[in-house]
Amino acid sequence: MNLLQALIFGIVEGITEFLPISSTGHLILTARALGLSQTEFLKTFEIVIQFGAILSIIVLYWRSLLVNFEILKRVLAAFIPTAVLGLLFYKIIKHFLMGSNAVVLWSMFVGGVCLIVFELWHKEKDDAAEDLSTIPYRTSLLIGLFQSIAMIPGVSRSAATIVGGLILGIRRKAIVEFSFLLAVPTMLAATGLDLMKNVSAFSTAQIGSLAIGFVLSFIFAMLSVKFLLNFIQRHTFISFGVYRIILSLSFWFFLSM
Repeated sequence: MNLLQALIFGIVEGITEFLPISSTGHLILTARALGLSQTEFLKTFEIVIQFGAILSIIVLYWRSLLVNFEILKRVLAAFIPTAVLGLLFYKIIKHFLMGSNAVVLWSMFVGGVCLIVFELWHKEKDDAAEDLSTIPYRTSLLIGLFQSIAMIPGVSRSAATIVGGLILGIRRKAIVEFSFLLAVPTMLAATGLDLMKNVSAFSTAQIGSLAIGFVLSFIFAMLSVKFLLNFIQRHTFISFGVYRIILSLSFWFFLSM
């Protein structure tokens, strides 16, 4: 991987991490478009640069994470299902699912259809919860179960968490912010686990590429978070569903050429 490719990966990761379009799916498709094979180094690189995006949430929401202990407890409760399932299925995810373009494209397509259908069906109730510090722990655990579906590349952690929260009766802005916060322990754990298992995949020469990807993912994630919070005030997620469908069909056509 050269520095230009690392730059592209960092921008793609930062923009897509918190939007309901699957950052992992985009990184895998980006690698395919750039002609890069899914080596152990690249798979680990794609996971580690996500920490740059997560750092943007820590910067923006450190008060919720460090000061409001009630919110933190609910975030940690929601993290439990993904932590358990992630450990159980780590090898399958890393060695089989993340290397499959077909899995990513089908997940992107089906997820796009589900987003559109859900938004046409869903009506937010007047009594929907908006205070994250009072969400029942049972609801937090269920949100975590929804998030665990996103272990399949292309599903989108953000989409699974947000849709799950809306189904469970949480207001749109509240579940979007909860999804941001839940990303912190989830991606910290994923990055830490992957580094422990694959630190030898990085050479000294590749540290520069990792640093570039990390910094750019941090910057563009900050911009993406602010964009999404403004976007949901006036729009549904239907446009993201349409985008997912168009992208998956376009790549199917590209791969068939």
